[in-house]
Amino acid sequence: MRFTHPKLSVPVLDLQSRIHAVLDRIDHAVIACSGGIDSTLLALAAHAHAPGRVTVAHAVSPAVPPEATARVRALADAEGWTLSVVQSGEFQDENYLSNPVNRCYFCKSNLYDSLTQIAAAHESGTVLSGANLDDLGEYRPGLDAAAERGVRHPWIEAEFTKEDIRTLARALNVSFAELPSSPCLASRLYTGTRVTAERLRAVHACETRIKQHTGLVVVRCRVRGDQIIVEVGDADRTAITERLLDDLATLAATHEPGIVSAVLDREAYRPGRAFVGQK
Repeated sequence: MRFTHPKLSVPVLDLQSRIHAVLDRIDHAVIACSGGIDSTLLALAAHAHAPGRVTVAHAVSPAVPPEATARVRALADAEGWTLSVVQSGEFQDENYLSNPVNRCYFCKSNLYDSLTQIAAAHESGTVLSGANLDDLGEYRPGLDAAAERGVRHPWIEAEFTKEDIRTLARALNVSFAELPSSPCLASRLYTGTRVTAERLRAVHACETRIKQHTGLVVVRCRVRGDQIIVEVGDADRTAITERLLDDLATLAATHEPGIVSAVLDREAYRPGRAFVGQK
């Protein structure tokens, strides 16, 4: 697709010019693309602007939803991206698996170490993330790992908020413009609940079942101890019936036998609730 379109409004053209100005200062970009809207639009923008100077890198692990990987692969095929699929190694890192409150620091450390090796194969190669200005106001230990490794954040440098990114995505009519935020599956595990592939598969299966059964878009299935805790918005709580919760408990146990029940959280969905004791 064309990233520049003659019918775009002046405000949107300004957004484009701002991100292009940042990308022009980068010789070869290695973009950490998770499959979410922020990093995927960055990959689209960078490739359209300077296709010979971009490598899109996507990490696969039990914490990455398979639909995110499928989205990245499909876009890479359609847009002609140079795609590097990596296994960044966090599942061999006990610091990550023990799931401390700063788990994301260890996840991103492993990821950026892998991508730095890819960047080293290019003269003046630089690793880029999809972080935006809104991320600076949240608890994001992964940004510390990025700072230690010289990772750059073009959306932040261009002063983009999350809404700016969505505005640009909508104007360009990309297929993922309305994609809801969905951090990695490990974010569903309460701090101190060990990260295992089995728990992550249970989480993904339960969230998928709820979406298929109810049509809800924003759903979180958290794991705390031996329990699945379902979070949805206030207006959506009636969709989570006792019968569905029983079904989820049975489904989760097929992936992780240690899970024995599923309950609806007493409070409405709130991002980051599983991080216990964050500073």
